[in-house]
Amino acid sequence: MIVAVGSDERHETALFACEELRRRGHELQLFGALAEGGAVRWSGVGHAVGEAVASGLCASGILFCWTGTGVSIAANKVGGIRAALCCDAATAAGARRWNDANVLCASLRATSAAVLGEMLDAWFATIPSEDAEDRAALAELERFQSKR
Repeated sequence: MIVAVGSDERHETALFACEELRRRGHELQLFGALAEGGAVRWSGVGHAVGEAVASGLCASGILFCWTGTGVSIAANKVGGIRAALCCDAATAAGARRWNDANVLCASLRATSAAVLGEMLDAWFATIPSEDAEDRAALAELERFQSKR
């Protein structure tokens, strides 16, 4: 699977994510401070990863900034992106299951390597719900997007 990974700074947490994703057999498309000559503003990095996932170039995205909030806001400006700011494995699993999230966002400041590893486990092991109510909520989001 090709995964878009972006960060607004070369931080040990983002670098760990890259190593861990490669170890798990994923191919990476790097953005921001992780890419050679990449833009490093959180807004640009978040948008670029969102575009890579929305276009189908990448199957999933992982984003980092100091709080994780900025990149999640930026990615969610891209149509078809459901970026989720997560702080633990249960939240990452829930974001995938109930929200069909396609971009995982995390805080460089607050996310340890151990917690990030657990979040990645949950993210890639969880499939979106097929429950009618969950699918209806996602369809409603699409209608909200089309009204913009």
